[in-house]
Amino acid sequence: MTWKRVATALVLIPVVVGIVLFTPTWVVALATAGITVLALWEYFALGEAIGHRAYRVWTIICGLLLIAQQIPDTRSIYSMDTSPSSQQTLEPFSNFLPLHFMVGRVVPGHSPLLVFFLFLLGLTALTLWSRRTLVEVLPAAGISSSALLLVAFPLSFAVSLHSVNFLGPRLLLFALVITWVGDTTAYFVGRAIGKHPLAPHISPKKTWEGSIGSMIGSLLVAYAFHTWMYLPVGHLLAMAAIGNVAGQMGDLLESAYKRSAGVKDSGGLLPGHGGVLDRIDALILCIPVIWYYLVLVNPGMR
Repeated sequence: MTWKRVATALVLIPVVVGIVLFTPTWVVALATAGITVLALWEYFALGEAIGHRAYRVWTIICGLLLIAQQIPDTRSIYSMDTSPSSQQTLEPFSNFLPLHFMVGRVVPGHSPLLVFFLFLLGLTALTLWSRRTLVEVLPAAGISSSALLLVAFPLSFAVSLHSVNFLGPRLLLFALVITWVGDTTAYFVGRAIGKHPLAPHISPKKTWEGSIGSMIGSLLVAYAFHTWMYLPVGHLLAMAAIGNVAGQMGDLLESAYKRSAGVKDSGGLLPGHGGVLDRIDALILCIPVIWYYLVLVNPGMR
C-alpha cells in the first residue's frame, strides 16, 4: 500500500542521509555491510525457492571482505582534510583540482581480485569436503558465485564512492537521491498514465511512461544538486542519466530473479517495499556506474 511505502521511507531516509553526510567512511562501510548481509540472505532464499542452496556463510564472509577492501588507505599521499574549514580553504582553488586528485590511492591488497581468488579457494574446499550430495555441488556454486558477483561486489562501491575525499559523501548522496526520486517518479507516473509495458515478460507493471518519468526526475535532481556540488552541471546530468538507466536495469534484473523464483517480493522486512533487495535493487548498478564515470571520465571540479 502507498501509505506503507511513504511511512517506511519517512523513517529510513533521514537515517540514511545522516549516515552518509555526517559519519566517516568506516561507519558507511559498516552500514553497507549490514545491508549487504540482509540482501544476500534474501538472495539465498530466492535460490532455495528453485532448489539451489548456497554456501551461505562463506559467501557472506567474502562479501564482507569485498566491502572491507574498498576502505581507502588513509596513508595515501592523496588524502585530504575534509573538515568544513578545509573545504572553505580548498574552494577558491577548486578550478585547478582534477577529480582524480581527490580519490584515495588503492594499495595492492585493496583489490577485489584477491577476494574473488579466496572465494574460489573456499568454494573448492567446500565442494570437495562438505557433506552435500554431488547433485547439489553445481547449484550451490552457482548461487553462491552469483550472489557475490551480483549483490555484494557492486554494493561495495558505496564505500569507494563515499571515500572520495572532499566530495565523497555528497557523491554517494547524489547516487541515492537520483535513485529514490527516479523510483518514486516512475511509480506514480506509471500508475497515473502508464500504458506501454517496458518489459512485460519480466515486470508487467513497469511502463515506458514510468521509465521516462524516472529519467526526468533524476535529471531534475542533478540540476538541483549542481549548486551544492563542485562538479559542472553537464557532468552531473550525465551521471544522473547513466545512473538512472543503470538503476532501472538493476530494478528489472531483480524482478527477473523474483520471477525465476516465483515470488512477489524478495522479503518482508520493509513494509510497503518488500525486502531489502527490493529496496536497493536499483542502487546495485547505479552506484558502481557513477563511480566508474568519475574514474574513467575524470571530470574537473568547477
